[in-house]
Amino acid sequence: MKSVGPIRIGFTRRNFVLLAVIALLAVACGAVGTGSGANPTPSSGGMGFDVTATEKDHAVTMHAGQKLEVVLHAGNGMVNWSHPVSNDTSVLSPIVDPAATAARGVTLAAFEAKKSGQVEVTSMSGPVCPSGAMCPMYAIAYTLTVTVTP
Repeated sequence: MKSVGPIRIGFTRRNFVLLAVIALLAVACGAVGTGSGANPTPSSGGMGFDVTATEKDHAVTMHAGQKLEVVLHAGNGMVNWSHPVSNDTSVLSPIVDPAATAARGVTLAAFEAKKSGQVEVTSMSGPVCPSGAMCPMYAIAYTLTVTVTP
């Protein structure tokens, strides 16, 4: 009878660990979205920006001299997006946004189109992982293709 107890406990722990791994994988897979891919319409919105893009936008077109605001909202269970960067600052250069007071979970960035060309603005995010807890190992990349015309 003593040998049955440890086997039953070990079997229960193994089932629990297997169930936890399956649950984490299911949550991790469900957290990735594709976005709409719609091209936002340039707007003469507040704070002097000509174009605003969010995490749902994947391509914008603007003219040299116009200003772009990137507003990224963290997903449920995700950390804030890293600060968005342009892969060619001679075409799309970062600028200081004097009104950049973001709400919790929102990442803001501002850029100015300097000359014609095509660049990518990128940012990364990942899961929120409590200290000492198992955490899924994945990252989400955001890419915005910006086409600047004369």
